[in-house]
Amino acid sequence: MLKKLTFIAFQLVVAMTIHAQFAVLPPDQFLPHKIGTQFTDHASLVDYYRHVDNNSDRVKVIEFGRTWQQRPQILAIVSSPENLQRIEEIRLNNLRSAGVLPGTSTQSNPITIVWLGFSVHGNEAAGSEASMPVLYQLAMGGNPEINEWLKNTVVLIEPSVNPDGYSRYTDWYRQASSALPDPATAAREHDEPWPRGRVNHYKFDLNRDWAWATQIETQNRLKVYNDWLPHVVADLHEQGYNDPYYFAPAAQPYHKYLTKWQTDFQVEIGRNHAKYFDRNGWLYFTKEVFDLFYPSYGDTYPCYNGAIGMTYEQGGIGAGRAVNLHNGDTLTLADRVAHHTSTALSTVEIASKNAARLVQNFADFYQNSLNSPPGEYKSFIIKSTNPPSKIKAFAKQLDRLGIQYGKVGKVPTGVSGYDYTTGQEAKFAVGENDLVVSAYQPKGLFAQILLEPEHAIVDSNTYDITAWSLLHAHGLEAFACKLRIDPASLGYDFAKQTNSQPANTYAYLAAWNSMDAARLLADWAKHDIVCRYAEAAFRLDGKDWPAGTLIATRADNRKLKNFDAVAQAAANRLGLPLVAAQTGFVDAGHDFGSDAVKLIKTPKVLVLSGEKTWNNEYGQVWFYFDKDIEYPATYVDAERLGRLELKDYNVIVLPEGNYDFNEASLEKLGSWVNEGGKLIAIGEANTALADKKGFSLAKFAKSGDKDVTLSEDDRHALDHRTALYKDRSRSSLSDFNPGAVVRAKMDITHPLAFGLKPYYFSLKTSGLRYDLLKEAWNVGYLEDNYKSHGFIGANVKKLLRNSAVFAVQDKGRGQVVYLIDNPLFRSFWEEGKLLFSNALFLVN
Repeated sequence: MLKKLTFIAFQLVVAMTIHAQFAVLPPDQFLPHKIGTQFTDHASLVDYYRHVDNNSDRVKVIEFGRTWQQRPQILAIVSSPENLQRIEEIRLNNLRSAGVLPGTSTQSNPITIVWLGFSVHGNEAAGSEASMPVLYQLAMGGNPEINEWLKNTVVLIEPSVNPDGYSRYTDWYRQASSALPDPATAAREHDEPWPRGRVNHYKFDLNRDWAWATQIETQNRLKVYNDWLPHVVADLHEQGYNDPYYFAPAAQPYHKYLTKWQTDFQVEIGRNHAKYFDRNGWLYFTKEVFDLFYPSYGDTYPCYNGAIGMTYEQGGIGAGRAVNLHNGDTLTLADRVAHHTSTALSTVEIASKNAARLVQNFADFYQNSLNSPPGEYKSFIIKSTNPPSKIKAFAKQLDRLGIQYGKVGKVPTGVSGYDYTTGQEAKFAVGENDLVVSAYQPKGLFAQILLEPEHAIVDSNTYDITAWSLLHAHGLEAFACKLRIDPASLGYDFAKQTNSQPANTYAYLAAWNSMDAARLLADWAKHDIVCRYAEAAFRLDGKDWPAGTLIATRADNRKLKNFDAVAQAAANRLGLPLVAAQTGFVDAGHDFGSDAVKLIKTPKVLVLSGEKTWNNEYGQVWFYFDKDIEYPATYVDAERLGRLELKDYNVIVLPEGNYDFNEASLEKLGSWVNEGGKLIAIGEANTALADKKGFSLAKFAKSGDKDVTLSEDDRHALDHRTALYKDRSRSSLSDFNPGAVVRAKMDITHPLAFGLKPYYFSLKTSGLRYDLLKEAWNVGYLEDNYKSHGFIGANVKKLLRNSAVFAVQDKGRGQVVYLIDNPLFRSFWEEGKLLFSNALFLVN
């Protein structure tokens, strides 16, 4: 399959004949193997980049962070020797042209900046392998045409976007494979075990994390990305090994805020790639599958920050070093490396040849955002009456993304706008301490994309969530208005909270209204502080406290040394105010010794893991305990459930997955719940409990409903008897939900909903649907006329009416918590984390 490469692929054999006059070794001579014959371990990959850095005046390698497993994240900065000598000046001038730094660019000759990111999914490893010959070709200095490119181009190469996942895959592969590659698809080397190298340490998909920045790799990357703001970004992936190569232009839907330049130039880049693929007889496709809508991809995030962002996909997942294809050919690792090398260098070439246009249109993008942002809503007001810790968490996310905000200052009157709580246009009062995000800023377009409640979608055939407003995600009281409202100054002062209470305090009180409250409770539990919560609202010393308020009394903790110091230390670290109560005798409501002030059981948590769970979704649970609340849990393969002694745990969490519990396992779980355990099932895990003896969850609450659904399915099938074959990919869209936000009605008198509003905006990422439960508490559900944001297929939307979203079954002395929607999805839905914290701590 691998033919003689054209100039753009730059045969390594040719390079080797001329490298002797330079100090830089080609990767084939530096590594213990030739590129394309074996996978390179991450340490050797980094060593090669450092070798080039030490021996080329065209390359500077920086380490910009460390992964969760402490592997280095590196970036190679490549340009002409003259440009590297003034690289900081070039970088700063680019930021000035974007308006994120004050002043005017002094760059006389346009210099474009290209970012090449390889193997964000670690088991798509041909990308990282290709990054080495790409670096060598750019760095060796022996090719006049490349030298010409680098005169007006800075190339930023991230050779391994996911070092931990890349290491998991490549280490496994070298152990699992034979000396000679086995192309038989049944071979062990093509059957990577769970959790697979696609994901990072916490099993997150880093290609979905760019805008949410929950993972340390992303947080580190955004710092250096925003320090550069490149003009062209290529994100090099792999896909199923039978698929031909994919490159730009992207498929619809494009977000309507993308500029004509951004969409048109993708075509130019694609034509440049096609020139070389045509010449070599390599198969490829464009304008299909991979769209530009969801804002947290490695191509869309750059697009929404002014770049030409693109995904490239080489067939190769699971291919190892060689695999047999459906067409009778054999795909080798060397083939995959050659294809990626070609598109990477072609990207640099086309960028260099259009440097002036790229630089000008990049500057225009930011100027338009600053002076004429495209969206309907020009300002986003976050009320100061929100819990301070919620506002702080929101502001922290904006800081990571480089989006500006500040206090309102001068208060406009007669303002109306979109109310994120009700979903209606309404008049509202703007306060001087409210936080405002104005769209009139360099990253105003990006702010609109992340904050607006709804986004027009020109093609519903997309493969990721279609609604994502961070204002819904953070559960904030907020408004979007069409009026321009600028902050008086940038930034927002958060008062430093220091608690120092008298030693004779009767009890400490903390409001339960944010994730910081959950972190406080988790810290207290780790330090053996006994805590209660108020089951109903009460008044004490003239102050009203809502249901869910945490109450740590001296009476419950009389044996605990340094009770006051320990209680205050966690609150001070989190910046949470504690109120010292001098009495348990309340003005209204229940006194602190009442049965209505519930003792919180210290959770002893067991989380199921392994092949039966979905790696991303398991990781979301792991990350919640490990990083969100820093609370211990035990993780056990689901296959071991039948052999486990469950009496050591009082909480079992079932992450999303495909469980096939047998009757004995279900009976064991049911008996454990009856004896006082709490079982929390998330998303698809609920299917393992639905319609099973002892569990209230049922697909149909009434026997006749199943027949009605079947008849509707029959009608749907009859209506599609004359459907056109060419429409087959779209014929099922009415039964499809790629991911949307739905407004669920909540019973805020139930502990599962404490700290939430009467309506909760839930991310619904599938068509999973259950009737309202009988003999259980339907804490969150969709009403008959429920509101939604984003695309939901017509049939699915209808079916979801009057369905359960969150429910609690009291079973014996325990509970089963059914979370039909996953509140921990991708770990960016802050309000969902609070709901899960309710399930963990307060439901008992």
